[in-house]
Amino acid sequence: MDFDQLETFLEVARHKSFSRAAEKRFRTQPAISAQIRALEEEVGARLFDRSGGKVSLTAAGKAFQKYVEVTLEERKQILNSLAEMQRVPRGEILIGANEATCLYILPEVFANFKKQYPGVGVGIQRSNRAKVLEWIIDNTVDIGFVSLPVSDTRLTVAPIHRDELVVIAAPNHPLARAKAATLAEVLHYPLLLPKAGHTREGLDRLFDERRLKPAISMELDSSELLKRFAAADVGVAFVARSNIVEDVRAGALAAVTLSDAHIRRDIALVFRKDKALSRAALAFIDIAVKLKPAQHAAG
Repeated sequence: MDFDQLETFLEVARHKSFSRAAEKRFRTQPAISAQIRALEEEVGARLFDRSGGKVSLTAAGKAFQKYVEVTLEERKQILNSLAEMQRVPRGEILIGANEATCLYILPEVFANFKKQYPGVGVGIQRSNRAKVLEWIIDNTVDIGFVSLPVSDTRLTVAPIHRDELVVIAAPNHPLARAKAATLAEVLHYPLLLPKAGHTREGLDRLFDERRLKPAISMELDSSELLKRFAAADVGVAFVARSNIVEDVRAGALAAVTLSDAHIRRDIALVFRKDKALSRAALAFIDIAVKLKPAQHAAG
């Protein structure tokens, strides 16, 4: 068996699906199935139960999973330790962030980092703010990017991006003719809101403080969907200004500033204070922080 087979095994075990594992590993499903068959033949036991149209670990598979996780973690530590000895950032770092941060804030950071340290592997795990904070605390990721404020005293917090929420609407929407509007004026129209998360909580608090009751048209689970449905004139939405620069420039969306409210959407780089960061992780942090002035200007 080899490390590639072990990583494939873990993907199937995590997702309980050969097709999802194939997507994650950028392979075909038959290739994933062939790797698992070869692994089962080598260990002399069935690792997955495929009956009933579902995929689940057998008792042998559960025991094998524990050894695989330990083996791959030790491999990662060995590679990082050797890189430390060479005093050259190598190995692998894992970053946690939400979709919008990955699309609109981090590309410049990733591009600069990969140019300087092409030998370092960079993995990205995407989820909402609460999940990213959980990953940072339990060491699932090395570094996370989340919206401020962050109050957990176990974490080091370095602000890297200033932003604000603006109202977005279709170019032919009545609000599109205005450069600014009050919150009450905005809420005359059907509203698109994120289903959950930090932004939704902040907006709900603002509505409560102003005693306003929005007519919610749809609740969506990503900023990209909010943009798409706003562009289709299903409703208006609140989105970080940095997320819609290209859309406004292309004429696909109109951005309207709130004249009587200022909703911050600042992003910080976060990691555990007690975490022994690799040279690669420290180099990544250094680049992210140094790029901060350019990102502030863009926000």
